Amino acid sequence: MNDQQRVLLIIGGGIAAYKCLDLIRRLRDAGIAVRVILTKAGAEFVTPLSVASLAGDKVYGDLFSLTDESEMGHIRLSREASLVVMAPATADLIAKLANGLANDLASTALLATDKPVIVAPAMNARMWLHPATQRNVATLKGDGVTVIEPGAGALACGETGPGRMAEPDAILSVILDRLADAPRPLAGRHALVTAGPTWEAIDPVRYIANRSSGKQGYAIAEALARLGARTTLISGPTALDAPAGVERVCVESARDMLAATEAALPADVAVCVAAVSDWRAAVGGGQKLKKNGAPPSLELTENPDILTTLSRHNRQRPALVVGFAAETERVIAYAQDKLARKGCDWIVANDVSHDTGVMGGERNTVHLVTAEGVEDWPTASKSEVAARLATRIAGVFARKP
Repeated sequence: MNDQQRVLLIIGGGIAAYKCLDLIRRLRDAGIAVRVILTKAGAEFVTPLSVASLAGDKVYGDLFSLTDESEMGHIRLSREASLVVMAPATADLIAKLANGLANDLASTALLATDKPVIVAPAMNARMWLHPATQRNVATLKGDGVTVIEPGAGALACGETGPGRMAEPDAILSVILDRLADAPRPLAGRHALVTAGPTWEAIDPVRYIANRSSGKQGYAIAEALARLGARTTLISGPTALDAPAGVERVCVESARDMLAATEAALPADVAVCVAAVSDWRAAVGGGQKLKKNGAPPSLELTENPDILTTLSRHNRQRPALVVGFAAETERVIAYAQDKLARKGCDWIVANDVSHDTGVMGGERNTVHLVTAEGVEDWPTASKSEVAARLATRIAGVFARKP
């Protein structure tokens, strides 16, 4: 099983099925993996190709597919999920679940699951208000199923009333709340994350910097906090909002970042994602440098190495120190060299060549380099990379007293 949290999404038939495309995107952005069962009726409204493209996984639909049953049967589909979401939940699917019927892949997976189930109904107002539907919904609630009540308004059939499926952001909120009820393996641990660029002043208006957006570091801080860690984020200048549940300390220069990092110790784990400027001006100008017909002479001096400082800290070295290596060539070789030189435990290496779009982009392709070897991770959103790394970190502390 993938080490991320995963939702099994069952898409029923109805015009509201199109909202599930946005829901899948939002789940993936939150670092949650998605597998989809697309019912025959649901496939009349959204295509398997569009769903698979967004989910990044195969779409399942046929209970009697010998290939599917040998590779990923209805039992595994339902058990290898953190929870199951049915949206849109039609009157027919609700009736099947309430009465224990199982004659297709969706209803069979629902009956076989041992995980929490969330349903988001969508149907005509009269169907929703019919005593049979209300009786089935009451049965589901009594069985512990979470029902996201539909809203009222204009319906696809032209009528007005209750029956509109909840919006994707509302469904996502319920999903995140339910996932938060799951065990928090990093509870009681302190995580320290650095993110973003540093700015090194040349004069009061100019500085040396790089193209880091901070997105990967912020996503990692959020993922660690979601697993229960008290998370301190030491951030260089970015345009990002502080992640929920994370204490952010804003800094500008490499020396500021080092001071803030040491002040945040002790920590159980440190993840150094920040793209720290290697050099700064040896002497910063007190006044703006003026053009005088010739370029100024700029003497550079090396900045402190935050990753090495943490890795070799005499008194308060974190139990796990993770560095990042952003390279434009020989990515693995340079990362292995960095692992040896810096004294850290892991290096997460990635290619940041101009044509990769990683710097400032939404996706990343990384390699986890450790003393045991190299793991090549598939290209994924930065949130997915963060969730996978956070889960790996949690696994380390699960083995520690």
